Amino acid sequence: RQSGFVRVRVNGEIMMLEETGDLNLDRKKWHYIELVIDRLIIRPDTEMSRVAESVETALREGDGVVEAHVEDGGTLVFSEQFACTKCNTSLPEIEPRTFSFNSPHGACSDCTGLGYKLTLDPNLIISNNELSLSQGAIAPWTRGGPSSSWYISLMESVAQANGFSSKTPLKDLDQKHIDLILYGNDEQKVTVRHRTHRGQEYSWDTKFEGVIPNLERRYKRTESDYMRHQIERYMSARACQSCGGKRLRPEALAVKVCGLGIMEVCAKNIGQAAEWVRDIDPDAPGPHKKKVLTTREKTIANQILKEIEGRVKFLEGIGLDYITMDRTARTLSGGEAQRVRLATQIGSGLTGVLYVCDEPTVGLHPADDHRLIDTLLHLKEMGNTVIVVEHDEAMMRSADFIADLGPGAGEHGGYVVATGTVADIEASPDSVTGAYLSGRKVVPYPEERRNGTGGEIVVKGAKENNLKNIDVSFPLGRLVCVTGVSGSGKSSLVYEILYKKLNQVINRGRDLPGEHKEVLGIEGVDKVVNIDQSPIGRTPRSNPATYTGAFTPIRDLFSSLPEAKVRGYAPGRFSFNVKGGRCEACQGDGYNQIEMQFLPDVTVPCEICQGRRYNREALEVTFRGKSIADVLEMTVAQALEFFINFPRIKPKLETMRDVGLGYIRLGQPATTLSGGEAQRIKLATELSKRATGKTIYLLDEPTTGLSFSDCAALLEVLHRLVDTGNTVVLIEHNLDVIKNADWVIDLGPGAGDKGGKIIATGTPEQLAANAKSSTGKYLKRKLKTSVKESGKGSGKASGPAAKTVKAARKTLGKSKAKEPAVAVAGD
Repeated sequence: RQSGFVRVRVNGEIMMLEETGDLNLDRKKWHYIELVIDRLIIRPDTEMSRVAESVETALREGDGVVEAHVEDGGTLVFSEQFACTKCNTSLPEIEPRTFSFNSPHGACSDCTGLGYKLTLDPNLIISNNELSLSQGAIAPWTRGGPSSSWYISLMESVAQANGFSSKTPLKDLDQKHIDLILYGNDEQKVTVRHRTHRGQEYSWDTKFEGVIPNLERRYKRTESDYMRHQIERYMSARACQSCGGKRLRPEALAVKVCGLGIMEVCAKNIGQAAEWVRDIDPDAPGPHKKKVLTTREKTIANQILKEIEGRVKFLEGIGLDYITMDRTARTLSGGEAQRVRLATQIGSGLTGVLYVCDEPTVGLHPADDHRLIDTLLHLKEMGNTVIVVEHDEAMMRSADFIADLGPGAGEHGGYVVATGTVADIEASPDSVTGAYLSGRKVVPYPEERRNGTGGEIVVKGAKENNLKNIDVSFPLGRLVCVTGVSGSGKSSLVYEILYKKLNQVINRGRDLPGEHKEVLGIEGVDKVVNIDQSPIGRTPRSNPATYTGAFTPIRDLFSSLPEAKVRGYAPGRFSFNVKGGRCEACQGDGYNQIEMQFLPDVTVPCEICQGRRYNREALEVTFRGKSIADVLEMTVAQALEFFINFPRIKPKLETMRDVGLGYIRLGQPATTLSGGEAQRIKLATELSKRATGKTIYLLDEPTTGLSFSDCAALLEVLHRLVDTGNTVVLIEHNLDVIKNADWVIDLGPGAGDKGGKIIATGTPEQLAANAKSSTGKYLKRKLKTSVKESGKGSGKASGPAAKTVKAARKTLGKSKAKEPAVAVAGD
């Protein structure tokens, strides 16, 4: 009243301040009181200055909030604050970083933008439900050490107090008793009796905390990285409950565009996202299934929509339409990651740029090759130059210019064997690549398919990712190839379900398999080996010699030499990882790292050992004029010739040579090896071990980085594994590999949600005859070409083709050094 206001509205009722004096309100109730600033009727002659003045006064008195009550209408609320007028929840100004889970402004505060949290997993804590509590069923409490017996006594006392036996296997216990052990009971005290290894007996009363609460408490309180790592072994990643796995804070998730939040859009694959962008655009042709942008919103978002549509369209064009936009980078294959980086360039519209791509077709099905090739041709037509290092036949045939390097690998290569168009390469007598392109040479395939051992592993009810509740049989004792377009569910089936389940049962692995009903027939195998393309080591100290075990007998050989015996050198003297023989100036690395304050660190060869890793005394011991450092500088082919008469060393080197690695150096740092080379080193290591005849090997695209001739050599090695009774399961797109399989499982028909079904199973010939199979269509051409080039018209290679197969098997173990590496327009 003192400020000149005469009306208020209390709980929706207008009251005059002069008439009422003090408002007589019930102090025990909540009242909604509004100050009436002005009342007016808007007419054409109304002075708008009065309206503006009233609004300014209302905003000042109402702390930035004003309500306009329209007679016979609703209430309009206006606010200067970036906050909800009902609950006062405030939000900072919306900007791009609000929607970034890598920024503290947008990331979920609970999971810090990861979308998941590590939580203790009962399935990992219970190591084996066939065991009892006394036998060590609870892994973190019975892994050994002085505390194990104490924990077992504690659990035995809890079991006795609750009426069940600690010697009963967990699978036979009631669920309430298992839950009691895992989660404890704060309301019950138990008497614990413990006998130490010295025979001392103790007894005390305590409340049982439970395994999971105990581990959670220790994990939060410990300052030991070792202890934290040990407890994390029993944890698994679970979706964050605060953000539901969406990685963003609630305020960011509340922002909607045509009814969808940003993470709902990102959960779509590229194809679905492209369709959504078209659907919300009111100017796009065709009927609109969903809500569209208003004219004002379209004006604001017009340029952004063009950018999104251009990038999404390009990703579709290079065969990545099946990938969801929220997929993490570490789950992308090398080829997928490279194509994503390529997508960032095409939208720029630059010209005069030189693009260099290293095997961009990795992971692409033959049906998707043309889409990538069309994209690269589009880049060329824009005025750019594209250099591609490739072994893919379709890519080579699309190139304007080919440079074929060779004649061999490693030190046997480095020369230009042939250059020109595809016709020029085919006509060159010195080019092995040309021989395969022209049909003078073919990658052979067996006359007959193996029948296997008669056993099989059956995955039932596979539902992981896009798999459509399928049942899949993997026959044992055969070379099995899993095919299908990119994103059809091959990795989900083979690795997420089959491998993780086999590893869990056979090796007691801790990774949980993907969603499925059951896996039958595991008793038919006794060993599972996953030969993937992950690095064989993450430091330069790891190399092919140490990984395959060839370095151990080499060191033993040097330590047995007369000079070494006189000096009293043990095998450890010839190791660059321990004191004694290594160069202490560089700690056996062979190089030193110089820290630069404002620039990247610089790596330079060690001035003392000149990069040889060893000290002078170790290098003075030589065998046939070669020191241990000289041996590490040899290629596999050179070392095989050097150690040809040493049975402990020769087999390990032979297997590396057989898988096409005759050119790499024994001491080559693991960090310089490609994924395909690392995979073949692992394969060579497995080949050098004693096979059980009941082993199942899993390989993902082992022909990555291989030329036609190297592919033929690798296939012979895989056939040798299967010939001894083992099973090899491959994920492959290479038609030369698929035609060598005994059994093919083709998934599809499309990628993402359009895939996950079994299209066809059978021999390569049966797959080629199936009209529904996209793989079969391309395989049919390859089989026809192989037969035609072999001089026969039958469905299987015979006659000259059979001789090619037999000849290849006879030459297994001989050097492939003279065969060329392949590069398209550069290497």
